[in-house]
Amino acid sequence: MSQRGAQVRVVGAEGAVELAVRVLEQLYTLASTGTPITPVDVDQAARLLRSEPGARLLDYRSDVVITGARKRAIYPRTPRQKVYVHSFEENDVVFGVGPAGTGKTYLAMAVAVAALLKDEVRRIVLCRPAVEAGEKLGFLPGDLAEKVNPYLRPLYDALYDMVDEERAARLIQKGVIEVAPLAFMRGRTLNNAFIILDEAQNTTSEQMKMFLTRLGNDSRAAITGDLSQVDLPHHTRSGLVEALRIVEGIPGIGIIRFRDDDIVRHPLVGEIVRAYDRDAARVEDVRPAARPAPDWRARRGPGRDRSREFDPQPGGSEGGESA
Repeated sequence: MSQRGAQVRVVGAEGAVELAVRVLEQLYTLASTGTPITPVDVDQAARLLRSEPGARLLDYRSDVVITGARKRAIYPRTPRQKVYVHSFEENDVVFGVGPAGTGKTYLAMAVAVAALLKDEVRRIVLCRPAVEAGEKLGFLPGDLAEKVNPYLRPLYDALYDMVDEERAARLIQKGVIEVAPLAFMRGRTLNNAFIILDEAQNTTSEQMKMFLTRLGNDSRAAITGDLSQVDLPHHTRSGLVEALRIVEGIPGIGIIRFRDDDIVRHPLVGEIVRAYDRDAARVEDVRPAARPAPDWRARRGPGRDRSREFDPQPGGSEGGESA
């Protein structure tokens, strides 16, 4: 690609050239509306138009969920993100499931804050299970709030992108925004609230049922999780896996499944996720099939069964009477 004045020359394989021309044309249209274009925007536009050739960048930029704390518009960047955002308009409970970096929690937070600012809900409740990611942290100092704060930090990070820290602190102090571990939800009924359960893959079956039954009148809920990053103890069933099977098809519940081409973080994140998926599939293909348990009685054949009968009476001896 080369530039001379206002002209850009694109040379390469036919498909690559067509994609580059579409990206440039649509970015030019976007820039003509006064929208600033960054290198990240160029990369995401190329990925979007590669997977969805008929997409229009202007349609995505105009679908703003909320303008964040630094005057940055937050909007869906992929077709599934767009469906996810609009799913909150049609459903009271929405599941967002998929790889890391697909905007599941971030967009749910944006929808929640927008609903709060429009007085559609009176408060926001953010929660996640306090599960360590593969390592034992041991004893954590401080009071209860300080102990659970490290687990809830990602929710605060997303919140501060939507609302400036001072305003967010005031809303938290007033209880308008509540950030709490999932264990604190038991026994509560949450009315007129927008509830977000993050890292839902680390809930147990009991915890997930408990959370879903907290929903009160005029409330909405978002449940987000990545089924490839379960940190529960071995042989513990994920409540998210079970819930997706049980609630699918219930009116008022939406389920959006994201893919690796929805990842909007650094381009390498998508490549890493795909590499891990390929490796997992390869390991599954070479794993030997389970062998049936041998039948030792059949192997001994007739006349070789050395088992003896015994009389399991207290004080009795094997095959005879007590002394």
